[in-house]
Amino acid sequence: MADTIPNPEAEGPSGGWGSLKGIASVYGESWPTPAALETLAHQNKPGGFMCVSCAWPKPVNYHPFEFCENGAKATLWELTSHRCSPDFWRDHTVSQLRGWKDHDLEMTGRLTHPLRYEAATDRYVEVGWDEAFDGIAKVLKSLEKESVVFYSSGHASLEASYLYALLARLYGNNNLPQSSNMCHETTSVGLNKVIGSPVGTIVWEDLEKADAFFFFGQNPGSNSPRFLHPLQDAKKRGARIVTFNPILEQGLISFINPQSPADMLTGRETQISDQYHQVQAGGDIAAILGICKHVIEADDRALAEGGERVLDVAFIEEHTTGFEKFVEMARSSSWVEIERESGLTEVDLRKAGEVYIGAKNVIGVYGMGLTQHSQGALNVAMVVNLLLLRGNIGREGAGCCPVRGHSNVQGQRTVGIAEKTKLVPMDKLKELFDFDPPTKDGMTIVDAVKGLMSGKVKGFISLGGNLVRAVPDQKEMERVWAEQELVVMVSTKLNRSHLFPAKAAYILPCLSRTEIDKQETGNQAVTTEDSFSHISGTVGKRTPASKELKSELAIVTGIAKAVIAPRPTLKWDEWTGDYALVRDLIEYSYPKDFKDYNARMFQPGGFYRGNSAHERQWKTPEKKAVFTAPDRLNALSFANVSGRFRLVTIRSNDQFNTTIYGYSDRFRGIEGTRDVLLMCDEDIRAAGLSAGQDVTLVSDFDDGVRRELAGLTVIKHDLPRGTVAAYYPECNVLNSIDHHDELSKTPASKAIPVRIEPSDATEG
Repeated sequence: MADTIPNPEAEGPSGGWGSLKGIASVYGESWPTPAALETLAHQNKPGGFMCVSCAWPKPVNYHPFEFCENGAKATLWELTSHRCSPDFWRDHTVSQLRGWKDHDLEMTGRLTHPLRYEAATDRYVEVGWDEAFDGIAKVLKSLEKESVVFYSSGHASLEASYLYALLARLYGNNNLPQSSNMCHETTSVGLNKVIGSPVGTIVWEDLEKADAFFFFGQNPGSNSPRFLHPLQDAKKRGARIVTFNPILEQGLISFINPQSPADMLTGRETQISDQYHQVQAGGDIAAILGICKHVIEADDRALAEGGERVLDVAFIEEHTTGFEKFVEMARSSSWVEIERESGLTEVDLRKAGEVYIGAKNVIGVYGMGLTQHSQGALNVAMVVNLLLLRGNIGREGAGCCPVRGHSNVQGQRTVGIAEKTKLVPMDKLKELFDFDPPTKDGMTIVDAVKGLMSGKVKGFISLGGNLVRAVPDQKEMERVWAEQELVVMVSTKLNRSHLFPAKAAYILPCLSRTEIDKQETGNQAVTTEDSFSHISGTVGKRTPASKELKSELAIVTGIAKAVIAPRPTLKWDEWTGDYALVRDLIEYSYPKDFKDYNARMFQPGGFYRGNSAHERQWKTPEKKAVFTAPDRLNALSFANVSGRFRLVTIRSNDQFNTTIYGYSDRFRGIEGTRDVLLMCDEDIRAAGLSAGQDVTLVSDFDDGVRRELAGLTVIKHDLPRGTVAAYYPECNVLNSIDHHDELSKTPASKAIPVRIEPSDATEG
């Protein structure tokens, strides 16, 4: 029987009329072009366009409306009728705009012309495309090759991304960090270490055959709402869902399907989670170990009594290594330690263990609640440990499901946007383009930010994104970003990163994925890769926001032509005129993943590029899946001391990454503001505070640097003791660039050590 899971802060279930109201709010504020609704009707369908928001897969058998609240908001946001033309800068300086909120910057509308920063007037001014490309090339040619970074945000297509990576390597480095460095690089490194695959192992059909889902640190209600449809289907067929999350997330509690007339008219809810365990921030290692301990003890009893084994012994013997060491560690760990570090009781963890034992097929789902920790890779390894115990990887209805963020963040890595040279077919690049690619590994985001701080990095090309706002140590980042020789940003709208221009700074406006991309051979299609490793074609059909816009690919080739010396193998103009030629290059470079690329790109649901772990082929050094014996029971890099809290950074259901659509977080009952600090009632009283009081958060790294965020209002919220929460990206000012996962360098944003000061304590 499912537990009753109240969420007093939420205004109602996920989905339902609240979802439609949220979409209507963005529609009314952005005033999209008249064809926006027709665009939504073709979203995530063959022959239409693929969502610019998250990377959740597209089913073969799609719904009449195959978009969610967040996907609709992202589409309407891009199709706004507002325009930020060069005339905008007659009345605004860069310095003045620094006082604007992120939402207000984007509300100025779509950028219409290429812009160059003019220091004398503190304004951006219109510049011609050729002049911009020549100016960028002049600075790039003057800089040391290793001092330039080529960043990408996870949005650009596979075609543009392939050429962008080629541009960086022709220029002379592998400095190709990407937004995954800030979220799921922990997956790429951690999963690869234990199963030999850097991505999740399941496909859509597995969702339909799973008997249980175990969620760790993932919130489909705000981050991947279309996931709620297969979860609702799973509940209808009797599947169990067990959730571990410090915060009660409404999407994992109840759901009203907005595509079901019966549900909408009757208000009929589907309860999603059968059990919901509010693990304390950083306590997932202990929680998962507790489940594993229960499973192992149940197997011990079955073995002693001559009963059916609980563990999949045959799978473990044939396909894994490290089992004995892990089992010994689990058996020797005391429940007292597990309870202390997880914040959960033995009884609750054993209840979760019983669901795991009782399910034939289990999918382990996780998000940034696991990856953004100092021991994030160990968190990931613990999920794999749990799945391996009963052979729940590499068969139908089972596997590991990391839920990725941006729409092509996984795909960009697939086609060469990677700082690690071992991930790139350098021999193919040498053969195709007649040059010697650089062999030195490049910079991660953490390396790049530290390079900015040290003065080592002198130039930044940003293919999408809002990096200044997205990374830790934000205040210092603003200062050093502006000290560079060159910053080039490919963007659709204004964001905060534009407001700290370098000595030479350019904003290059690009087409959105929804818009017609007319080149020499006609309107061009592009492709993206989803979280399940499926490649889908996408075609824009809307009139561009400005005649002056270029596609991301055309901007990349424009820079390349200006910077890289011509040679017969570099056919930038031909590639720009026909993107199918770029897909041919990708297929040649990655023949196994992209076989018959052009012919298959509009296959319903996308074509599968394969996954070795899905087939139980383990590409680890051991040639087997690896059990990991944890050397610690929490994912933290700091100790518990009096007055120190663990800050979890969160997103509202009215934002996507650093894009703020509005100020309604209905799932948490917060309206009209983002300047809040969520605390449980016991912690509020113990700290001598009161709900509604204004406080200042101060980071507590013991590194001699004062990082603070003032003006936050305390709100009582159901959280574990010692865990507090506040919004990203505002809280990036509190995190240190040195606070990251040990293996992947992913910033540890889900447990930042902080202290709380009453606002009057900092006055005067």
